[in-house]
Amino acid sequence: MIGMLTGTCLVKGEGEIIIDVNGVGYLVQCGSKASTEISVGETICMHIETHVREQAITLYGFRTEDERSWFVHLQSVQGVGPKAALAILDILNPSQILSSASLGDKTSFAKAKGIGPKSASRIASELASKPLPKTRGLSGLNTSDLDNRLPNSNINKIENTELTLRNDAISALGNLGVGQSDALRAVARAFNIIDGVPLLDDLIKLSLKELGK
Repeated sequence: MIGMLTGTCLVKGEGEIIIDVNGVGYLVQCGSKASTEISVGETICMHIETHVREQAITLYGFRTEDERSWFVHLQSVQGVGPKAALAILDILNPSQILSSASLGDKTSFAKAKGIGPKSASRIASELASKPLPKTRGLSGLNTSDLDNRLPNSNINKIENTELTLRNDAISALGNLGVGQSDALRAVARAFNIIDGVPLLDDLIKLSLKELGK
């Protein structure tokens, strides 16, 4: 199973690229946003999600592990396949997806190509009731640290920090006995109030205030 590819972008098209890894060209499907940001000749690293079907093996590539994990997580929603999941990730980063789901903001999901009002409502509703997505286990190294060491590390440092803060705050509230749905909403509201990237303690305190505690 391929988990990551590092090499040179040989060719790119709409929603797909070919990565040369030691003379082997891998065709990788990706979002329109990612393919636009990548330049031919650029050394890139992509986190890979492999789909094996009877007729084909398809590689889906992402600039961060969080994007890959949310790509998988989005497909746990009824009616959401790879195409729809990529469309959502084209307009919302993982932190924004978590925030929109927490607040029941179906309008944000409806902006994705091919996502209608009913599907957007279902996505917001189902994500809010599901456990947070799990990233691949990496002994001694969290996914944000790993992404920051890769060739394209400058792209998503802020997004990684925001998502890590949200997840840590939600986990802290859960340890205090707050239900997941309430924790998700409280952290999302608190994050919207604070300007910039907050300290974890400040985020937790404001989230508790939102809960009336």
